[in-house]
Amino acid sequence: MSGIAVRAEKLGKKYHICGKAAGYRTLRETVAETFTAPFRRAGSFLSGERHKACRSKEIWALRDVSFEIREGEIVGIIGRNGAGKSTLLKVLSRITAPTVGYGEIRGRIGSLLEVGTGFHPELTGRENIYLNGAILGMRRVEINRKFDEIVAFAEVDTFIDTPVKYYSSGMYLRLAFAVAAHLEPEILLVDEVLAVGDARFQKRCLNKMHEVGKQGRTVLFVSHNMPAITRLCERTILLDEGGVLADGPSARVVSTYLNTGHGTMAEREWSDPSKAPSGDVARLRAVRIRAEDGQIIDALDIRRPFGVEMEYEVFRAGFVLLPNFHFINEDGVEVFALIDLDPDWRRRPRPAGRYVSTVHLPGNILAEGTLFVRANVCTLDPQIIQFDVPEAVAFQVIDSLDGDSARGDFAGTFPGVVRPLAKWTTEFSTNGCKSPGEREDAKHGF
Repeated sequence: MSGIAVRAEKLGKKYHICGKAAGYRTLRETVAETFTAPFRRAGSFLSGERHKACRSKEIWALRDVSFEIREGEIVGIIGRNGAGKSTLLKVLSRITAPTVGYGEIRGRIGSLLEVGTGFHPELTGRENIYLNGAILGMRRVEINRKFDEIVAFAEVDTFIDTPVKYYSSGMYLRLAFAVAAHLEPEILLVDEVLAVGDARFQKRCLNKMHEVGKQGRTVLFVSHNMPAITRLCERTILLDEGGVLADGPSARVVSTYLNTGHGTMAEREWSDPSKAPSGDVARLRAVRIRAEDGQIIDALDIRRPFGVEMEYEVFRAGFVLLPNFHFINEDGVEVFALIDLDPDWRRRPRPAGRYVSTVHLPGNILAEGTLFVRANVCTLDPQIIQFDVPEAVAFQVIDSLDGDSARGDFAGTFPGVVRPLAKWTTEFSTNGCKSPGEREDAKHGF
């Protein structure tokens, strides 16, 4: 049986809300800090008034967190913003110390916690690869063996000898992930930074983490991407206000997340136009799940019809638009996609203004479980995506045990990604019907 790779025991982290975040330091500043640190520490003891101000604004980012993760497990960590996910990974990776309790790590850690973690901006990509390898305790010959694979995965060969401070965020992220995943850590900690990459890169990262897990190494994956969590992780930990709210099979914990008001639910609005997903022609304002009576609802009876609406504004007239929705289940499987076929607007250029496009779906079509809705609008001729929001909203389909849904009187696990209620007919006749014994007797001539 595998041993324990990560253990947290009544872990707590308290922060003082004061002070000013600093930017990165140059190598010269890092060396200078070594000599000035004793004097600055003495000054902090003398500054009682500032210390008192800090005490008056204390927050617990983590409180009483306990769990064990075995070697080879791939565990998801989810929760709303501010729940303590990133703080937990920073404590486990020893970037910051816990205020109370302890976290125990058994194995070499590779971590990708935020864009910039572990890299020094003044060093080149090549130098940072060797620096990170040295920090992980690897010998130069080991790093040499992995070097070409890292550069190929990151696709930064042209810029490998350029200081990383000149990299784009995408280049920086690709190299950081490649280093963290390829230098053979026994425990890989990955935060939500995958959201910075494009869809192709995200898929490659998920495949790499899956490969790492199959090799028997441990992965902790923080994400708001619920299909990625349920697809990659068999187990998930849900954090809320710094504590563990749920810990168990990913599908069950994700459902808890969505149905306790902590996740992306049945309505999502962008009230600030400057922050709304937008292209040059159209801007998304809201996505909603509505029951047949018009109420916004996040838990749907499998038998009842419902609608998914997209509210958006067009600020450049004269383009044909194609609103569309994609429905994805907990396993990351796209159940189906739907495009706007409203005859009033099909192939018709749209004037500027605000629109609400709604697709109406019948009951008894989706299987029970959690569904995520991707919202997209593109122009036609030319085909240009205006906005594309994965997991814009999510909802839960709840099957009925009343006997009048597709499951009928069967109460067990019902497979499939859709669950249509089909019509059955049965013909009955007694003519020529013999019992097995009668048929056997007849065969022998009795």
